[in-house]
Amino acid sequence: MDAVLMEVKDGVATLLLNRPDKFNAINREMALALQRKLLEAGADENIRCVILTGKGKAFCSGQDLREIKDPTGPEMRRILPEQLNPIVNILRNIEKPVIAAVKGIAAGAGANIALSCDIVVAAESATLIQAFSKIGLISDSGGTYILPRLVGLQRATALMMTAEKVGAHEAEKMGMIYKYFPDERFSFEVEKLAKILAAMPTRALYFARKAVEQSMNATFEQQLDNEAGWQEKAAHTADFAEGVRAFLEKRAPVFKGK
Repeated sequence: MDAVLMEVKDGVATLLLNRPDKFNAINREMALALQRKLLEAGADENIRCVILTGKGKAFCSGQDLREIKDPTGPEMRRILPEQLNPIVNILRNIEKPVIAAVKGIAAGAGANIALSCDIVVAAESATLIQAFSKIGLISDSGGTYILPRLVGLQRATALMMTAEKVGAHEAEKMGMIYKYFPDERFSFEVEKLAKILAAMPTRALYFARKAVEQSMNATFEQQLDNEAGWQEKAAHTADFAEGVRAFLEKRAPVFKGK
């Protein structure tokens, strides 16, 4: 059974973490498969948007602790640099928008992989938890970088120390996620959002992501220069030319992601 499934439809690639009996806990096989599938989706010009979600009841319960305890498994010192960190690095550098569709539990590394995506949406019954302190570890997979920038230093520190579960309502309220949807409408709303993004000028969306990242460590004056640089790149895309033509011709643009 493949650890990660990929389904492509109408320019949208849905990546499904596929260990539902283990609440999609990440072992080495799944981590390496997810890296490959993300790179494959990133290289395919026909894919304009990626959805990352889990099969079954959970999004992802984090690193598989059985693998850590297995004497034949990878050493702890290898798990982050070889398995988990490459995933979040790819997510932050893939040149098309990525939606994390969180249902059920997103815990530990699973939560931080979700938060590394461009847009995080959750089913109303979903919960996110920085579970690391419960087993004597610190937040990893980019969590110490991303979470404080989403919810603030004080709240992020508290969530990491207490390992408090955060429901979808509260996660949206504190800015951890973009939106939550009723469970019965969740799949429909995720698909609708993905279709909107897939029809947009995806090169510009990638440039916007990188500009926002730069803003976190730039002065205002530096960020004006950063914006100018990315805008120059956007102005040389075919989608910009199409957007201008469509505006002048008073019609809807047809973007190609180029």
